[in-house]
Amino acid sequence: MCGRYVADASIDDLAAEFAAIADGSVLELMASFNVAPTDRVPVVLERTDEPPERTRQLHAARWGLIPSWAKDASGGAKMINARIETVGEKPAFRGPVARRRCVVPASGYYEWQRGPGGSGRKQAFYIHPPGGAARLAMAGVFEWWRDDSVPAEDPARWVLSASVLTTTPAPELAHIHDRMPVFLTADTLGDWLDRGNEDAAGVLDLARSAAGSVGAGLVARPVGPEVGNVRNNHPGLAEEYLPAQPDLLGS
Repeated sequence: MCGRYVADASIDDLAAEFAAIADGSVLELMASFNVAPTDRVPVVLERTDEPPERTRQLHAARWGLIPSWAKDASGGAKMINARIETVGEKPAFRGPVARRRCVVPASGYYEWQRGPGGSGRKQAFYIHPPGGAARLAMAGVFEWWRDDSVPAEDPARWVLSASVLTTTPAPELAHIHDRMPVFLTADTLGDWLDRGNEDAAGVLDLARSAAGSVGAGLVARPVGPEVGNVRNNHPGLAEEYLPAQPDLLGS
């Protein structure tokens, strides 16, 4: 968790919503209704142009953090999430959470609920803000990784990657899964992105304390099993689908 989500907002809308300047790399991204690990996704971050001036920018990042010291990019697929309780202790995340924090925008995310007793077929849910107008700002961390197989003069040599932080769920979502993304609020988003704030513990506490208020207001609707296949990517994946076993929807 979170292993799939929806990123269908236009780049112009994201730039306006987050008061960010769109980098050229993000302009190539297409709307996705089934974002999967290693996909390129939009992220919002702060960069220092001329100290102490900082700008908020919208970039394309590979979902799944690749540590700067990794020999290759293959391990990133397993690092799409980081637990907020331990992110400051992990070698791959200690630097990013102190100095390289980002926001991963989403319209909603998918989660799978196990059947009664933890067995049987899982039921997928699409979890999103009511009305569909609001955007979720998931707390993330990012890293730059140098691909030495690419010529030094090629911009593709530097790979931007990111992970989404997770926390214990709001009570309203706990019956579906025991984790949820760390959602930033309007009051915590600026502190999270502030590149000049290296008090990782303080920023993490602030984000964690506010995440539940967002999670409590989200709506979860059952969706079909088609979302489980990464090759499927269309708006219909998020439409309501009633399972043949109604007991899977128990709360």
